[in-house]
Amino acid sequence: MLKTRPPIVGVGPRLPQRGVVLLLSIIVLVAMSLAAIGLMRSVLTSNRVATNLAFQQSATQSADVGIETAVAWLEQKSRELATESPPVLANTLFGNLSAGGGRLNYLARREDPGVGQTWEAFWAGTLVANNQVNNLAVDAAGNQVSFAIHRLCNTVGDALNSACEASTSLGASVQTSSKSGGAVKLQVPSQTYYRITVRVQGPRNAVSFVQAVVAM
Repeated sequence: MLKTRPPIVGVGPRLPQRGVVLLLSIIVLVAMSLAAIGLMRSVLTSNRVATNLAFQQSATQSADVGIETAVAWLEQKSRELATESPPVLANTLFGNLSAGGGRLNYLARREDPGVGQTWEAFWAGTLVANNQVNNLAVDAAGNQVSFAIHRLCNTVGDALNSACEASTSLGASVQTSSKSGGAVKLQVPSQTYYRITVRVQGPRNAVSFVQAVVAM
């Protein structure tokens, strides 16, 4: 007599595993990886921008050295020329000068970039090409400071005849301090303006231009 085993209650046919959880885990992992990469690139870009700004600020601050050097040279020439007989003022530096013997490269007339020309192009194509730039030693921050001095006159020659830009506080190139009858007329020469243009090139090709105008 055959005996039959009673059916096991609660056990059904086995279904194939679909791997839905594994697929979702992979998708979440990829999304988190992409987000991490994006965040990393954003941080690196911010650091690079901050570093470039720091180099640019350092280059701008180093430009003060070029300005002070040019002003000190102009003041020195003023003292030297004032001791001549008859005294000669610094604003009568009529001609262009070349560096050497205590002199700097100096232009007795104004030169400006052409229409549509950048200062960088003018600096390299005109000032550097014509040996009109003064270069200082590279400083501790790695900045190369260069500067050019222009007397703000239309032509080379006597400031009285060269249409120079003079200080308005003293009026014309030569004025008298007294106009009453019989009074002694004192001639007071006006101050002529000089433009100092400084170019600083620092690390990572950071380039900065700074200008100052002084009257002597």
